[in-house]
Amino acid sequence: MPLDPSFAGRTYPPTSTYEVSRAKIAEFAAAIGDDNALYRDPAAARAAGYPDVIAPPTFLTIINVPAINAVVADPELGLDYSRMVHGDQSFQHTRPVHAGDELAIATHIESVSARAGNDFLTVRADITDAAGKTVCTTRAQLVVRGEGA
Repeated sequence: MPLDPSFAGRTYPPTSTYEVSRAKIAEFAAAIGDDNALYRDPAAARAAGYPDVIAPPTFLTIINVPAINAVVADPELGLDYSRMVHGDQSFQHTRPVHAGDELAIATHIESVSARAGNDFLTVRADITDAAGKTVCTTRAQLVVRGEGA
């Protein structure tokens, strides 16, 4: 069944916050094979002008994927997860994420469209710090293959 285009504009507010830790940043950096000292050494990060170690640019995947999954799992949307593939992902940072940040994520369905028998869902996530300032905006395009595909 095709996705309903009227879902464009729907917002999923933050349900919790995520506290960024040095340990999680170091774990993520190790997982992606990046040995940049700014991700592990507080002194190096401070010398570079940051308040603490910073996170690799894609670190926010840790909170972004669960937020996207909450949209995908919305029973009203009716998305068949078994037919979905991740088409595209982007991150637009306003500043680096650093240890000690407490982040919240609000997710929005920007658009729902159909092309060539497939549904396309664009999801934007606004990630803010404890002061409510935007740290990063992410966008993901999800493709739901049509039943005949």
